Amino acid sequence: MAAPALRFGRRFLIDVRVAFPQPFVSRRRHLHDQQPEQRPEARPTATKGFLAALSERGLIQDIFPPEPAEEQLLDLLEPGRPPVTVYCGFDPTADSLHVGHLLAVMGLLHFQRAGHHVIALVGGATARLGDPSGRTKEREALPAERVREHAQELRAGIQRLFDQHRELYWPGGNLGRLSVLDNASWLERETLVTFLSGVGGRFRMGTLLSRQSCKARLSSPEGMSLAEFLYPALQAYDFLHLHRNHGCCIQLGGADQIGNIMSGYDLVTKVTGNDVFGITVPLVKSTTGDKLGKTAGNAVWLNRNRTSAFELYQFFVRQPDSTVKRYLKLFTFLSLPEIDHIMQKHTQEPEKRIAQKRLAAEVTKFVHGKEGLESAKRCTRALYHSDIKALEILSDQELQELFSGAPYHELLLEPGTTVLDLCRKVNAIVDGPKGYCDITNGAISINHIKESNPDAILIFGQHILSNGLSLLKIGKKNYYVIKWLQLSQEEQKY
Repeated sequence: MAAPALRFGRRFLIDVRVAFPQPFVSRRRHLHDQQPEQRPEARPTATKGFLAALSERGLIQDIFPPEPAEEQLLDLLEPGRPPVTVYCGFDPTADSLHVGHLLAVMGLLHFQRAGHHVIALVGGATARLGDPSGRTKEREALPAERVREHAQELRAGIQRLFDQHRELYWPGGNLGRLSVLDNASWLERETLVTFLSGVGGRFRMGTLLSRQSCKARLSSPEGMSLAEFLYPALQAYDFLHLHRNHGCCIQLGGADQIGNIMSGYDLVTKVTGNDVFGITVPLVKSTTGDKLGKTAGNAVWLNRNRTSAFELYQFFVRQPDSTVKRYLKLFTFLSLPEIDHIMQKHTQEPEKRIAQKRLAAEVTKFVHGKEGLESAKRCTRALYHSDIKALEILSDQELQELFSGAPYHELLLEPGTTVLDLCRKVNAIVDGPKGYCDITNGAISINHIKESNPDAILIFGQHILSNGLSLLKIGKKNYYVIKWLQLSQEEQKY
């Protein structure tokens, strides 16, 4: 099959000439299997098309198909037209989405905000095969029961994000319909013979073998399994099923999914004769250029039991100046003029990290809600700003999240307990004169206050906070969390 160039209609190019930093028309289909690197206006207006608004925020990487249907997608998304249905798939290879998935979720939300219907498809069946896109070796097979458990968690997590978006950013407004589906409900009913004798005959081996992801794996020492090779066919069948049963005509995915999207396009158009489309969003990469995700080992998860609200907040606070404006456009619902205003203030006082803090606040609020954001701010003040009041009101959950790697001790307070006694009870210092000298030399602090007197008796309100907590630090990074038990009410009031 010839490799058609990606093209946009003349009207689209005129509308978004400023919005697109580089033309798409020069990209060829054989490049789409590679992994290129790289919010919403409240409601797209008639003068600025929906795709142009998304592109201006940097949310569009590529649009498919080639030139014969170049104008039709623009017409479908024209303001005033009936809503369309768009889907994006998420394989439950873990029990949580991560930041790498967030742009795809944002893409669905932008469609929903524009009044279109969206489908978040959990790949309860396809996850058992493993997507070969962007991988150098086969995924480790997951037991069927674990995939089902992960799929349930993923569906709940996706629903929670959409519910929080409605509550925080779209109260009382009309949104397109959301459906959260699992492809196990139809793929597991298909027999192998029925599938191969039906849609299997629609796939051409030459086309599948020409995909960059397939060629790279086939030429590797490990090779490629039949299960992985058939993955694009099953994902393509998802598109066909959703098109037939839900009227879905657009598939959304990460930039590394363009090969699978093309397979879906080929299948749907061959079987039905109808026009369908694909849109890819950029991949989220670390500062070192690696794709963020579970496989790379650098995933920042969206479920709080995997990555706390504090850790998510800090991930975005630490973003460099070179990416913060782009991330404000991609990961928040702030208007573009407001983002420009934030960047102006940030440029005037870059040391205050105004833009990074706003980015972190917006993303944390979206993912974990208002209470999650407040929790992240409390933990930040307690850890980085030596805020004793913030430390006193941390919940047990926040303490465990903030000091997850620190030893945790529950102790009974005995009269006359000294600083030296405390350090020895939790094995924070060595026995003998050296441990004593470490304290006198200023190596420890309790509740962010330096303590150099080993014989000082622990005092309520200083060494022991009102919540019965003592935070002991040895050196620069070694923390010990002590929870004092059976304190009297008078002692807790100190």
